[in-house]
Amino acid sequence: MNVPKPYLVRTRLDEILDGLLEGDRFPPERELAARFGVARETVRQAVHELLVEGRIERRGRGTVVSRPKLVQPLSLKSYTEGAQRMGRTPGRLLVTWENVTVDAEVAAALEVSASSRVMHLERVLLADGARIGLESTYLPLHRFADLSDDFDPTSSLYAALRARGVVFGTATERIETVLPTPREAGLLESTTAMPMLLLNRRSLDMDGAPIEVVRALYRGDRVAFEAVLTDR
Repeated sequence: MNVPKPYLVRTRLDEILDGLLEGDRFPPERELAARFGVARETVRQAVHELLVEGRIERRGRGTVVSRPKLVQPLSLKSYTEGAQRMGRTPGRLLVTWENVTVDAEVAAALEVSASSRVMHLERVLLADGARIGLESTYLPLHRFADLSDDFDPTSSLYAALRARGVVFGTATERIETVLPTPREAGLLESTTAMPMLLLNRRSLDMDGAPIEVVRALYRGDRVAFEAVLTDR
């Protein structure tokens, strides 16, 4: 049986990766094409797959083996808690913090009138200094206007809310795959061709009152998600 060359090349690349450690140099495409006796385009396709999967990454003019993806739990834990659980150092860069008028969908989710202004907090999420996500959070201003008094936007928002007595009850979250806009790709130091994981979440407190609406975009090559499921 004839095995397609792209499959053979990908299999050989996987074998090479199995013998390398995080940070090790990955052979360049020209060298791999000569070693396997195939066209460079065939190698380029397989290397692109590894880049999208997050197993290798561009660094300077070369390519190296990536560290494992940050695995985030699908739960009402904060990003900080998820990163620290994996021994990573979380961080955030503030992009936008302002009071805005939102569209009808977000207003309905926050149970405010369409003319009401809400708090909008947009931040780049970091793990060990690497940009992994872009989080856009909308909060009802009548509940959390005092956040602007003392909240540090580089810290955990959930910790700040809990310190104010907010108890998270339930959340609805939807995950899908998208391509980023040029602005989003720039903020995440990626490209518009890199698939991203988009999470849309609406969180409620124990009384069923809205806490937040979140649109979070994560680099698919650096982040994965997991959930614990039961039949109870």
